[in-house]
Amino acid sequence: MEPSKWTPADLLQLSGGYWSTCALHAAVKLDLFSLLSENALTAEELTETGRVKQRGVSMLLNALVALGLLENRDARFSATPFAVEFLSTTSPRYLGHIIMHHHHLMAGWAHLDESVTSGAQLRERMSGGDEPQYRESFLMGMFNLAMLAAPKIVPVIDLGGRRRLLDLGGGPGTYAIQFCLHNPELFAVVYDLPTTRQFAETTIDKFGLAARIAFNDGNFITHGIDGIFDVAWLSHILHSEGPEGCEVVIAKAMAALEPGGLILIQEFILDDTLDGPLFPALFSLNMLLGTPEGQSYSEAQLCGMLTRAGFCNVGRLPVVLPNGAGVIAGTLPCR
Repeated sequence: MEPSKWTPADLLQLSGGYWSTCALHAAVKLDLFSLLSENALTAEELTETGRVKQRGVSMLLNALVALGLLENRDARFSATPFAVEFLSTTSPRYLGHIIMHHHHLMAGWAHLDESVTSGAQLRERMSGGDEPQYRESFLMGMFNLAMLAAPKIVPVIDLGGRRRLLDLGGGPGTYAIQFCLHNPELFAVVYDLPTTRQFAETTIDKFGLAARIAFNDGNFITHGIDGIFDVAWLSHILHSEGPEGCEVVIAKAMAALEPGGLILIQEFILDDTLDGPLFPALFSLNMLLGTPEGQSYSEAQLCGMLTRAGFCNVGRLPVVLPNGAGVIAGTLPCR
């Protein structure tokens, strides 16, 4: 919204917008949408599950109706078709994992002023870090988001003739999976932390790709990357690093590419003025809270990193993605 169009009502709506957020988070945490996708239930019937008390759940149900996520017919509540598709755990398009990841971030965001004052991250003491439930929400949340974006990205990237893909920091391997499904002759290696292995191998196996996608939990920063590849995919990992750290990561990926290799970097990309779009600008604050030096980067900054590393034909691919995301490509010259 342009500053000239702001009204006091807009300002107050923004200030109190977290009320709606917390209502959604509570419903996902209590798994109400799954229950109400199967049957229309009254508040009293939900109380009988032992999960909630009637006073509280009645208020939450009515708020969710007001938000348009539930329907109320004669005091019986049911999930809307949208909620059934995206908020029920039985749906293949379930987005509850990323919603719970957002929930785990809220404690840190409430102390943003402290992080701005100190210039340092706060989240290690404000959230559960690598505790299993936080790790699962993060990894499967990344899976949720990648499953939404990959169908838009993978078809427009020509990997014809390429055989080995490096998915660096690939989490549960969603993009490696989608690239391999779209390119039958492609093999891939997902590099990530040891704590990610179980999630990645389980996800890869679900898609029947265990023979074509391997997982490697080596420390690529200190030891380099095993193997030689002709395409490297770096999706949303540079924003966790400062500029110097980004150059190290790019150099490691570059060293694993054969001559003529392709590098692809997906990030939430700022305008070159750094003051928009909104999501990348806010995401930069998220990195302030959670990392020592991370931030969002502009197209010019990302292209500059690749050019300085020695890549040619550097530029942004013509694919439109949500939240200011984009893909920067570069080619390693043939030696």
